Amino acid sequence: MDYVNGPGRNHLFVPGPVNIPEQVLRAMNRNNEDYRSPAIPALTKVLLEDVKKIFKTTSGTPFLFPTTGTGAWESALTNTLSPGDRIVSFLIGQFSLLWIDQQKRLNFDVDVVESDWGQGADLEALASKIAADKSHTIKAICIVHNETATGVTNNLATVRKILDHYQHPALLLVDGVSSICALDFRMDEWGVDVALTGSQKALSLPTGLGIVCASPKALEAAKTAKSVRVFFDWSDYLKFYKMGTYWPYTPSIQLLYGLRAALDLLFEEGLENVIARHARLGKATRLAVEAWGLKNCTQKEEWFSDTVTAVVVPPYIDSVEIVKRAWKRYNLSLGLGLNKVAGKVFRIGHLGNLNEVTFLFTADYMSYYTFCEV
Repeated sequence: MDYVNGPGRNHLFVPGPVNIPEQVLRAMNRNNEDYRSPAIPALTKVLLEDVKKIFKTTSGTPFLFPTTGTGAWESALTNTLSPGDRIVSFLIGQFSLLWIDQQKRLNFDVDVVESDWGQGADLEALASKIAADKSHTIKAICIVHNETATGVTNNLATVRKILDHYQHPALLLVDGVSSICALDFRMDEWGVDVALTGSQKALSLPTGLGIVCASPKALEAAKTAKSVRVFFDWSDYLKFYKMGTYWPYTPSIQLLYGLRAALDLLFEEGLENVIARHARLGKATRLAVEAWGLKNCTQKEEWFSDTVTAVVVPPYIDSVEIVKRAWKRYNLSLGLGLNKVAGKVFRIGHLGNLNEVTFLFTADYMSYYTFCEV
């Protein structure tokens, strides 16, 4: 074999999945339970109330799907829209590209607004489209809050201002997979109708929970949406919510206990402190990249992400070799460049269960020496 696990702990600095706290690992180290027993509904009820806090919503309704972010995407779309509905979607990197692909395959009329990779969503183009849409043919705006392929964060508050300025009723659907619990996110204040995240990102859990939160407006839209959905149907969950049993099918018991522990850690630190910690680590990473004489893939400071930095390498270097050497020599996992930026960037994830000391002794130090030795 060319690659084997090196000694010591793997240093995981991809932008998800992330390092799992010991408290979460211990909480998940348990046997299966009967999810129809009194214990699991009681646990779920409290979890749903606490999950609303990470979205900063009091009116939203959360759903915990045993899936990934891709499943959460599908849930957001199929519960609120009908085939043929026109949606505006922003293509700014690999993950927005994948979501757009899903939207097209689900037979929506996708109006794609594309930007260069490294730029944020073209909100001027959005304003023009919304202003021209007098008959309100646009049913939804789909936007990735934080594009991990390029390290770009979009301004959701501005999107809401545009919709409000033109009094446009389009739904606002947001991929917050790599932003929620790490970046400032305000579902109620920004008028987000559906927000979603994945357990393996800033929540610092294993992959397996797609967490969706729907506004009252989105729940109302679900009553008339004609897209086919079964596994991701909100109405099935709502029926079981009313019954007090909460689960239309078998949940992952271990992940529920892990989510409880993860939320407890976040609330103990304080969400605002968590966001500030990510801001410090994000700035430190960007300063380190600058000190190495390298460039950030993100083209403007207003778009800088505090959860991932995509580092552009010189044209005579293949960034894949940097990632391989980091893994083989230092047991350090960095993110590959994807699609249009494959071979041109490597990505440093700085989200989830990290602190300054952990970060200094891994991402900063090792990334520097990995680059120098290629």
